[in-house]
Amino acid sequence: MKRPQLFGQIVAIGIFVWSLAAQAECTRVIISADPSYPPLQWFDGEKLQGASVDIAKRMLDELGLSYEVRYVGPFARLMHIAERGEIDLVATLKRTPEREKFLLFPETPALSNPVAVFALRSHSFNFGGRQDLVGLRGGVTRGNKFGDGFDEFLKQNLSVEEADSPENNFKKLEAGRIDYFVTGYYTGMAFLLKRGDEDKFSVLRPFVADAMNFIAFTRNGNCSEKLVAADAVLARLKKNGVLDDLVKKSFQTWKQRPVLAEKM
Repeated sequence: MKRPQLFGQIVAIGIFVWSLAAQAECTRVIISADPSYPPLQWFDGEKLQGASVDIAKRMLDELGLSYEVRYVGPFARLMHIAERGEIDLVATLKRTPEREKFLLFPETPALSNPVAVFALRSHSFNFGGRQDLVGLRGGVTRGNKFGDGFDEFLKQNLSVEEADSPENNFKKLEAGRIDYFVTGYYTGMAFLLKRGDEDKFSVLRPFVADAMNFIAFTRNGNCSEKLVAADAVLARLKKNGVLDDLVKKSFQTWKQRPVLAEKM
């Protein structure tokens, strides 16, 4: 092969590789979130909103990156799409070994998400910790992870049924089909406020876990290289109290308009 021809092919290959890299550049961050986890995040039929989404947006504003908040469906579908890299950022969720296979987590958590046991007030029981749930019928929402060692304890020691939503779990609890329901404290209270019957239920103390929720970049997305810079921004916002303020604002927004769209 003549040298000029070989040189031309090398240049062409170089241009092709460069164009692929340019296509993969992080120019617009696609954000999504669990659509049914108020007041941290929820889908009202028009848009995803809540503290998790607000924290992600504030972080990206600080980084000078443009973004799009995109509803992609229920949590299980969100995880599949995140694994394929069709979105760049998940806001927010707990850090688990399974999720670390396709998600990158910063060191700084976005918010605290204590996990509570809810019981029917008229059928409450003595409770001093997770061990007192052994032998009772429990409920959890499909896809939820709790962290702080509680997932392992649940799997090894508890008998629980899965339901599609916190709403269905509260209905089962009220009907006496389960003895308790485990979910994030904020989310449980948000659903009771929406139902308007929070006096029927009690939150048992202490919390069974106090895990942290994180913003997570997808490994197969286009923006994973922003992880270190994002962590620095989150650490600063947390220190300045901005993240806590966004959580409080989100709770007020949900109380004023507790609208959660049905699955689409």
